[in-house]
Amino acid sequence: ATAAVVSHMRKRGGGSIVFTASISGIRGSQMSPTYSAAKFAVVGFAKSAALKYAREGIRINAICPGMTQTAMLNTFLSRKGEASEIERNSAAFLNATPLGRMARPEEVAHAALWLASDDASFVTGTALPVDGGLSAR
Repeated sequence: ATAAVVSHMRKRGGGSIVFTASISGIRGSQMSPTYSAAKFAVVGFAKSAALKYAREGIRINAICPGMTQTAMLNTFLSRKGEASEIERNSAAFLNATPLGRMARPEEVAHAALWLASDDASFVTGTALPVDGGLSAR
């Protein structure tokens, strides 16, 4: 998909690609090592592709959300599907997050829109945490 969009961006003289990774792609996740490995790969790909295409005016970044109020959240918080496990893991994440709450989906979307916008015209090859300060620890 990246190769296909890059060919169009070359014709236009540049562009911006924003990949969705996760805070689990910046710091490991004991709850899901496989998920974390996949997200580390997304971050690594974004950084490498940013270096490859920067001189062509193509900026590439990754957005790395922390715990976000989405349908996927309960699946991530519970491998057994038990309500008590969801509550326990949710409380642990909220306690570890300096802002003490989950992100709203629109907060993540606004950060991604900023990365894609001309306001971020000098930003490429970054993995932007949108995690309530979790990665600052």
